[in-house]
Amino acid sequence: MEWNEKLQIIIDYVENHLQRTEEPVNEDEIAKIAGCSFGFFQKVFSYMNGISFAEYVRYRKMTLAGYDLKSTKIKVVEISYKYGYDSPTSFTKAFQNFHGISPKDARKENAKLNVYPKMQINTAPTYAWCLEKQKAFRLIGKTIKISKINQAHYQSVPAFWNKCQKDGTFSKLVALDEGISKGMFGLFSSYEEDTSEIEYSIMVISNKELPTGFTEITIPLTTWAKFDCIGPVPQAIQSGWKFLNEEWLMKYPFRHAACPELEWFSDGNAFSKEYLSQIWIPIIEEEETNGTCSIL
Repeated sequence: MEWNEKLQIIIDYVENHLQRTEEPVNEDEIAKIAGCSFGFFQKVFSYMNGISFAEYVRYRKMTLAGYDLKSTKIKVVEISYKYGYDSPTSFTKAFQNFHGISPKDARKENAKLNVYPKMQINTAPTYAWCLEKQKAFRLIGKTIKISKINQAHYQSVPAFWNKCQKDGTFSKLVALDEGISKGMFGLFSSYEEDTSEIEYSIMVISNKELPTGFTEITIPLTTWAKFDCIGPVPQAIQSGWKFLNEEWLMKYPFRHAACPELEWFSDGNAFSKEYLSQIWIPIIEEEETNGTCSIL
């Protein structure tokens, strides 16, 4: 059974427990469906979906609790126990964090509540990819250290891109860009499983003098598996990573080279349906795979 099928079964299992049986989600049952430890499943789920499994379940509970408050006269204390909270106080806190109002105020006629829809696992789109050997090149740009505690980097990275757009960094990078195909790279230059911080950079290919406050990294001669992601960002590149985690994390076809994985964003309208971004995976190439191109 493919990962997408397993994930859909788990999503359906969660919904059944929340809406029908009203029983706690069983971690052992999920691990059995996923065919791996519950801890590993959580890691893959977060990486694929940009949200932790615990957050997803909590958001669904709060969405359903909102429906209950609006459509029934069930007491708040009963709803809190229904969704697995030890006390109305802890439930009220979680409800207010999600909806921005208290359960009591949620019952008012004009109260607006948030909704986190049930996740639907769609069939993966097709991806064009090629193996391409590339000479060493130098990247320069801005680098930050961000926390990865509680998946904080999923919010910090987009915020960093927004900051660079507003503070003039983008304009500087465009002027410095000497790549044959103009565009910017995003990369995690330091990612250790046992640390709470990671380094993330936004960079361009350039041999120009390093500006004050910028950092640099030299990427060695490497063979890359380059995957085209077509469509507006960040959705297209996020979908690409989901696909790669399904195909490469579970049944990796190449050995990974000692080099950072790269995201490349072409020079163009990033909101266009035709916009091109790429994911570059550094590999150790076998002779017989030279110059291969394929459609997945």
